[in-house]
Amino acid sequence: MAPSAVVPDTFSAAVAALGSVPARSEITITELPAPQKLAPYTYALGAAVRPPAAAEVASGRLILLYDPAGQVAWQGEFRLVTYVTAELEPDLAADQLLPEVGWSWLTDALAGRAPNYTALAGTVTQTISTRFGDLTGPPPAADLEIRASWTPVGGGLDRHFSAWCALLASAAGLPPPGVSALTGRLTPLTGG
Repeated sequence: MAPSAVVPDTFSAAVAALGSVPARSEITITELPAPQKLAPYTYALGAAVRPPAAAEVASGRLILLYDPAGQVAWQGEFRLVTYVTAELEPDLAADQLLPEVGWSWLTDALAGRAPNYTALAGTVTQTISTRFGDLTGPPPAADLEIRASWTPVGGGLDRHFSAWCALLASAAGLPPPGVSALTGRLTPLTGG
């Protein structure tokens, strides 16, 4: 949080709202040290997505920024910033439509759970890594990274946290809650 000793009630309530919604059982949430130079008050969460009997397939960070004076670029006093990364099959990472699909995971999650926001911005990056020389070994690895920020409008940070968890689930290829995966191998979904 902020270096000052007095934390505004508005910020404390926002932090409490983020922690008021449980995440899916496959998503482990932890509190992280928050960056201090982005806003007067900051709070950060980390997430790891581990399907049952599988290694971690996605991870992310969600940072809550609060400036009581507001910021013009944010169009408000609060800003949410996220970074989500997921492992992919190399053939999926080569798909030219993947960035649009990744972005739709975010926009669909927000539209379905937290539609009151403004100033949404971000990037989607797909990478394929092939090892050479002394690093030769496993087959090529592929990742998808989603970096985004938006301004929640009218409170409801619990709904924005829920949308972030939905983004993580989509990036990890988790089936909807209550539905079993048809295969033992998870691949990203093509929708939110």
